[in-house]
Amino acid sequence: MCGIAGVFGAHDEAMLKRMGDSIAHRGPDGEGVYSDGAKVGYAHRRLAIIDRAHGDQPFLTEDGRYAAVYNGEVYNYRELMTELEALGHTFRTVCDTEVVVRAFAEWGEKAFDRFNGMFAVAIHDTETGKSYLARDHFGIKPIYLASVDGPEGHRLVFGSEIKAILASGLVEAAPDDVTLYRYLRFRIHEDSDRTFFAGIEKVRPGEVVVVDNGTVERRMFTTLREDLLAEGPRSPFTKDTTKEFKERLTEAIRMRLVGEVPVGTALSGGLDSSTVVAVISKLMKQHAQDVESVGSTQNSFSAVFPGSVNDEERYVDAVIAKAEGPVNCHKVRPNPDEFLEDLADFVRTQEEPTISTGPYAQYKVMQEATQHVTVLLDGQGADEMMAGYLPYYFVYLRQLRKEKQYTKLLREVVSSTDVVSRYGKQVVRGKLGLDKPVDIRQMLDKGFAKQHKGETFSPVPDDLRARLVEDIFANSLPSLLRYEDRNTMRFSLEGRVPFLDMTLLRYLFTLEPEAIIKQGWNKKILRDSVRGLLPDTIVDRRNKIGFTTPEREWFLRIKNHVHTVFRSDSFGSRPYFDQASVLRAFEEFIAGKNSDTMLFWRLLNVELWLRTFVDAPGTHIDSTTSAAKEYFAANPGKEIAISTASSGQVLRFPIQTDAFAKGDDFHTKISEYGAEFATRAAESDEHAEALNSPWFLAVSEKVVAISQGRSYFLWEIKPSFAARKLQKFVVRTPAGIGLGSPETMQLAIQEAGLPRIIAASAAGAVGKVVGRKGLFYQLAGPAVRAIDGPTQYSLYPSNVSAKLAPAHPEKAAAELAERLRRVLPEQAAETFQGVAIIDANDLGCNILGQATTVSEEKIAEMFKDNPLGQGAQRTPLAVVVLPKQGS
Repeated sequence: MCGIAGVFGAHDEAMLKRMGDSIAHRGPDGEGVYSDGAKVGYAHRRLAIIDRAHGDQPFLTEDGRYAAVYNGEVYNYRELMTELEALGHTFRTVCDTEVVVRAFAEWGEKAFDRFNGMFAVAIHDTETGKSYLARDHFGIKPIYLASVDGPEGHRLVFGSEIKAILASGLVEAAPDDVTLYRYLRFRIHEDSDRTFFAGIEKVRPGEVVVVDNGTVERRMFTTLREDLLAEGPRSPFTKDTTKEFKERLTEAIRMRLVGEVPVGTALSGGLDSSTVVAVISKLMKQHAQDVESVGSTQNSFSAVFPGSVNDEERYVDAVIAKAEGPVNCHKVRPNPDEFLEDLADFVRTQEEPTISTGPYAQYKVMQEATQHVTVLLDGQGADEMMAGYLPYYFVYLRQLRKEKQYTKLLREVVSSTDVVSRYGKQVVRGKLGLDKPVDIRQMLDKGFAKQHKGETFSPVPDDLRARLVEDIFANSLPSLLRYEDRNTMRFSLEGRVPFLDMTLLRYLFTLEPEAIIKQGWNKKILRDSVRGLLPDTIVDRRNKIGFTTPEREWFLRIKNHVHTVFRSDSFGSRPYFDQASVLRAFEEFIAGKNSDTMLFWRLLNVELWLRTFVDAPGTHIDSTTSAAKEYFAANPGKEIAISTASSGQVLRFPIQTDAFAKGDDFHTKISEYGAEFATRAAESDEHAEALNSPWFLAVSEKVVAISQGRSYFLWEIKPSFAARKLQKFVVRTPAGIGLGSPETMQLAIQEAGLPRIIAASAAGAVGKVVGRKGLFYQLAGPAVRAIDGPTQYSLYPSNVSAKLAPAHPEKAAAELAERLRRVLPEQAAETFQGVAIIDANDLGCNILGQATTVSEEKIAEMFKDNPLGQGAQRTPLAVVVLPKQGS
């Protein structure tokens, strides 16, 4: 398993090196580049699996005619090698890479259709000047490409990941709005050649791209899809066909054990992955060919969620207990806190948005697996082959109705009662508003939606075979394969999918539909094949879950983070979303009025994807953590010393604190921080003299208000009609403060009363006309002026809450001053001038209450540049040192 990249056209070695380095995780065991002048350049990163000693790439034939980079495994390579040797070919390795190249030399493009496995390959023929890109029948291994026209002529850039194309420097990351719309609107994203990146496309499953002197031709090298859909007589579903299917499946699994590195299995607890584990266990007992790669004990890897509704640990344990050979099951327990920590890396790993958070469970499984194995088999693909999802039942029922097979239709309806009723309950709950789905159309920007209103998505409704083929090659499986490829390769693992065996699929589709669905049972032939090999609790399972996460539980846990993203200026400025509608819907989710987390994930994922790949670096600041600050240092971009007109030079030392919470004894907490500063200053040679001068403590109103319980989560505030209307007339400040939101305006109405706020709004409107600023707040009062809304880059909970001014700030300042005097060292207490509670921001300073010897005007002047910061600094206190009297 490897990473490949390259350029057809002008290039240099530095470009190829960058492209290879960007996908180094795909191949930590080796690297190389190849260049044929200005025609072709290849980069390769190797994960060594087969013939580890001799399989380095790029691969060149002895005569120099063919140069290739290859990613994948062709499992029938031994048979092909024997055939090629009979035709006169001599091999210098026992690696499938050489088989692929020599097969192409012998049979040309027809060779690709003979490969049973997964592959993405680039081959350059120096004799004809032609180059070829080919991707396996199912698209298990990816290839992306982009056409670039410029001063140096036409170039075609390709890579195993989009990162490699971007690393070339020839393509700039930009969103493809059609793909974004279809993903948001229809929940699909892999059904065409397009990607989320404008101008970057996928090579289709079973496609070859031929590059010849600047011309590019794309065509299918296989008729697999057409063959599966071909009309004709079908073999009856019998015990004999079940036996043959089992033998073919067993062989498909055995073939995928080949390698010189440890091989393990991913086990979700569902039928498909359980089958793989059980078959391998049986092969180990039989000492089958290639099984030695598994070792004496099979290593399996599972994600479990104890206490959650979708936990499958009991099924995992049942499979292990039934296995014929020893299985060491490694269990990971993903949780929402880890998810937040990993989220940035997960988004970057996947490169494009995912349908749900489900692939994160797989991400964590691979993170654990890489500590033990290099190759991992799983059950991917069986659902699309054998109707593993609920909608397939209804496709089959509609098919029988269309074909007027009413007897069989009745039998299937009766046999599927439990399945159909489960779906019916979902519909009824939605109709009753108990599990109301959110209308995505209301969440989208109207202009964006109108621009793409012609986009449709209509999966095959009443032909099971056609629907399965559609989902295998377009609607469903391609996305799952992309998730798996990125998750495995992120941790330098090779993922293998034995159900996606070309010969196995061809055989399955020669059988009657009853091999897939019969008497209410989907995957019928698979269930019959493994009965006795697996526990009945697995064989007879009808409640499919798979590798997923307890998404609703997680979103309730991380709601603050999600809400912050949805409230952010960047989210609101995108041309894709109706921010107000999204916020209302998400706050309804928090209140238990809907549970459509997959929709909220899509919205969140798009925003995070744009931030990661499209927005300029450094645009977004992480508000989840606050970096530790040197004790006597200023905040970034601020100064300790400032010269004021009325007081001369003053020093402001910001103090970093722990978070404050409702119910905190802020008098004690703040006085302890003040006393600690005085003690540290006395012990510091540089700052020992500071508190010999007059000084006072400035306290941000936020920490006092939070401690007093005057801070509210946004979803706790219910804006009135008046609040929604009036907030539109207030300019929202760049920092997100003020009354420019329904929530903060509602707090203003509650604090000052609606008549006063209306009068202040009228005065403000008049003031704008006559050129006078500040009339609104002059009339509304300082308590209203001090109301703060959520600040996007502040630490929790300020990023998702709105705050009133502190209650009785003058009294609070006096009490704080008195408390602080009691705990200060003697020298610092003699020069202590008191406490001021201030509302400082980047627009100015409002003195809410104070008990000092300094005038409000002078204090405001000292904080005109807001040395406390306005985001995640977590420095709500400042010791202010005044000039000595007479100096």
